[in-house]
Amino acid sequence: MSRPSFTRSELAEFRKTGHVTRRDLFQQSTIQSVLDDLNVWSEQFVDTLDPNEQQWFLERGDGSRKALRKLDHPAFHRKPFRELARHTSLKPLIEQLLGSPYHLFFSQVFMKPPEAGSPKPIHQDNFYFGPDNLDATLTVWIALDDATLTNGCLHYCHHHQREVLPHFAPENEPYNLQIDSTHADELELTPVPIQSGGVSFHHGNTPHFSAANRSTKSRRAVAFHYLRNDAILVNSGLKYDSALRMDIV
Repeated sequence: MSRPSFTRSELAEFRKTGHVTRRDLFQQSTIQSVLDDLNVWSEQFVDTLDPNEQQWFLERGDGSRKALRKLDHPAFHRKPFRELARHTSLKPLIEQLLGSPYHLFFSQVFMKPPEAGSPKPIHQDNFYFGPDNLDATLTVWIALDDATLTNGCLHYCHHHQREVLPHFAPENEPYNLQIDSTHADELELTPVPIQSGGVSFHHGNTPHFSAANRSTKSRRAVAFHYLRNDAILVNSGLKYDSALRMDIV
């Protein structure tokens, strides 16, 4: 099997826009094994969720209190996700964009349940992470379901953002750090629909958002956040536990 690599035009696209997408990078058998495990884990998680943590993990306004918004650290807690984060199809592509060596410092599953999945406001990952080198983070976003215009696909700014813009958190939503309206209104973003098994790679400074899921189908995805080993997080918007770091070898 040939080693996956980005073309010159794909690398140029990443440098220009801060993101690049690979369609059908993973076979459906690989994605299905991850989804099978996610179904088990999500049921277990909801059943044991501390009421004090519900605002972080459940969709607001869902009367059933069963609609998961997200799950944190899947690569640390679950073997199928751990294998996905280290997959041979990803490693050479990450190295082209980020360099090496690098490690995974955070991962999360976005559930976007049917007709209940809330929007994720426009933001930059580097405001959350606060690295000492803004070019040392990379997010790898893997579509577990088809991500469409109606169920909340990602929208990306189509030019590379050199700086981290001011963010704020709405009242009672400390997890929803977002670019303030003064700056957000100046950004033009383009939707990037992607089928299950496709992967979007984006720079930590790239503004992006996802709309609410208005469809009858889930829009589940996993995001792996990588940091080059010559950088550290120094000014993070949220807390990240270094004990959950996963080296990529």
